[in-house]
Amino acid sequence: MTLVVQIEEKRKEIHTDAYPMSIGELVNLYLDSDLDIHPEFQRIYRWTEVQKSRLIESILLGIPLPSFFVAQREDGIWDVVDGLQRLSTIFSFLGIYKNENGEVEPPLVLKGTEYLPALEGIAWNEETSPNNFFSVDLQRAFKREKVDLKIIKKESDDQTKYELFQRLNTFGSSLSDQEVRNCLLIMIDKTFFDWIKELATYEPFLSTLTITGRQFDEQYHLELAVRFLILKDKALADLRGIPDIGDYITKQIKDIASNPDYDRAAEAEKFRKTFDLLSSALMDNAFRKYEGGRYTGGFSLSIYEVMALGLGNNVQAYDLNNADHLEKIVSVSKGLLQEERYTAKRGAGYKASDRLPHILPLGVELLRI
Repeated sequence: MTLVVQIEEKRKEIHTDAYPMSIGELVNLYLDSDLDIHPEFQRIYRWTEVQKSRLIESILLGIPLPSFFVAQREDGIWDVVDGLQRLSTIFSFLGIYKNENGEVEPPLVLKGTEYLPALEGIAWNEETSPNNFFSVDLQRAFKREKVDLKIIKKESDDQTKYELFQRLNTFGSSLSDQEVRNCLLIMIDKTFFDWIKELATYEPFLSTLTITGRQFDEQYHLELAVRFLILKDKALADLRGIPDIGDYITKQIKDIASNPDYDRAAEAEKFRKTFDLLSSALMDNAFRKYEGGRYTGGFSLSIYEVMALGLGNNVQAYDLNNADHLEKIVSVSKGLLQEERYTAKRGAGYKASDRLPHILPLGVELLRI
């Protein structure tokens, strides 16, 4: 298939529209529940009060905002794909923003900005700030300001909005790969996201990790849980030639989240048993290197790939109350750096497509009982 034909075929899968809309019209859509801005994402997007105030300043000064992207669902509701933080800020300033429990949050009170220092302490109306609020004229002008909407119509391919969200929130974004995945999973099936989040906060799992506070804030523990679910049972043929491990993980977890036959109960049991074993045998040494008679350094992804994924593949044969089984785990851990098949492919310079087909079967072999 030629490039021109590929472009034509894909363009047929995406149906879009675009038009300007006033802030007042967006407010009405939100109040009528015709606009879903996913309040769950607010735990992920980290805007400060100053950033929020600068957005309001931009609107007041007539500075054009980037386009807002929405996807039309089958029921006609618009799903916000990009622009949710800006919309949340606007609705918060107007005192109508609802959190994920459906409760109206306290209204935003502005900070002074570079061009409008008089915004300091100002609120939308006198109910919020009796002595410092927008006049009726300012309120009217604010609600009449226009923004640009790009709409992915419901006739488009089902995966289009997820692909668009991922691209818009990856290029030039400060979000980690897993934070973008979290948002995608919430959009696809919030119960699935909640299930993964519950696994990722399982105490024996957390007790084995020695990741930094920053990695934890950026949801790296969730990424490690997702990697376990996806990779522990993968065949070699599936692992060869992966161009980008981040994109691969995202596609795989999207497919799992959309699969009604995926057995969450069975997978959760394997996850918990694996990390019960690792926690009992090694605690926070589970994914650190053993050399010179002691464990050193921080968390190692390649050791995680051997120990967690290899054990996860074999976990049905293990018994948490069997001392020999726990000793087997300790023995593999302590001998890993003397295993040439491991050291040959563990360096940071190896791509996932080179490392995983080599290292995952090794873990399965070493931890087989």
